[in-house]
Amino acid sequence: MTAICRNCLKKVQKEGLIRITRCPFCRSPKILRHPELDSLCLAHMDCDAFYASVEKRDNPQLQDKAVIVAHDGPRSVVSTCCYIARMSGVRSAMPLFTAKKLCPDGVIVQPRMAVYSSVSKEIHTLFAKLTPAVEPLSLDEAFLDLSGTQKLHGRTPAQSMAWLASEIKKTIGITVSIGLSYNKSLAKLASDLDKPDGFAVIGREEAQKFLFGRPVSDIWGVGKALNKKLAGDGITTIGQLQHREETDLVARYGLMGSRLFNFSRGQDSRTVQANQKAKSISAETTFSTDISDLNILLARLWPLCEKVSIRLKKSGKAGKTITLKLKTGNFQTLTRSHTLDQPTVLAETLYQEIKPLLEKVAPNKNFRLIGVGISSFGDIKDADIPDLLNIKGTKYKEVESAIDAVRAKFGDKAIGKGRGIKPKAETK
Repeated sequence: MTAICRNCLKKVQKEGLIRITRCPFCRSPKILRHPELDSLCLAHMDCDAFYASVEKRDNPQLQDKAVIVAHDGPRSVVSTCCYIARMSGVRSAMPLFTAKKLCPDGVIVQPRMAVYSSVSKEIHTLFAKLTPAVEPLSLDEAFLDLSGTQKLHGRTPAQSMAWLASEIKKTIGITVSIGLSYNKSLAKLASDLDKPDGFAVIGREEAQKFLFGRPVSDIWGVGKALNKKLAGDGITTIGQLQHREETDLVARYGLMGSRLFNFSRGQDSRTVQANQKAKSISAETTFSTDISDLNILLARLWPLCEKVSIRLKKSGKAGKTITLKLKTGNFQTLTRSHTLDQPTVLAETLYQEIKPLLEKVAPNKNFRLIGVGISSFGDIKDADIPDLLNIKGTKYKEVESAIDAVRAKFGDKAIGKGRGIKPKAETK
């Protein structure tokens, strides 16, 4: 049994020696043991209650408080919360009014996305010191493939990930949890086993036995709907999937059947996709009260189109598939998509293409959220090419280029289109 100290990174125990509880070199109790510790190289790192941890780092008075990160409004939802708040039952994506009832002493902190993004970049700088094979999943989590890095760093992947966790805590001031395994699905599952400030390992020899008694919801991709369907079929544990044939699972659950078959057996052939690019760019807003007036909805649509356009231009991307997202007052989500003949970066094109989608779906409905997204990215050089048969499109580009030039010189609020002004009838 190999063991390392997560504090000083030294190997502290080998097979045949008496089991120790503290590192003989630095006296730390953070000893990590596993029979396959030296052979596993695929890791998942997940920051612990990321937004809340950053807020506590920046404001020490919050250290012993139940911190809930959310926009404080009647329809807000919890972005994240610290572990103290979680003890009261507060969870991410929970309506804020419910969180306040569960945790009346909780401190509501407004999200600071620019700060969280900056901290995330600091963490990614540390990733680069370990391996180029990094696949970010969000601001606060990523996969790392450390294959072949042992000779480079003079330490095993397990030691390198222990170094990463220690370095993030020392230099950035937050804690992270690490999962180490031989594939992505198990590494991600492992990172959630020992939170916060944890390090868990799942090896090849134990995988199927380990998975056997766990709920099917632990399989990556099994959401509420599929979990309910599986339960209706009498399948509640992963072990029950291990006794099913792949053909039967595919016949019942479609393409997801193959994932259920393989993941339940600890099999996952996906590799870490380094430098993974965003598949879509989007923006959305939640209303303080439901809106049914089409004119008000169109007024709310326009600034979202501008936000997506700005992000496209900054990222050097252009997209072809435009998506409208709506959420009704009873929380039903509606999406409508349309694919263009050529990619675009223009806010006006986004607006004009989404407008008829909204006009078609909006009548006789109340909405609490509206969003705009774009995907199917292409080369920005191919975007919005002037077309003699599309004079309007050419005009859109000329006008928007002029607006962008003014804003670049005098600021984003220096100029805008009339539809960006909120109607007087709009409820704030």
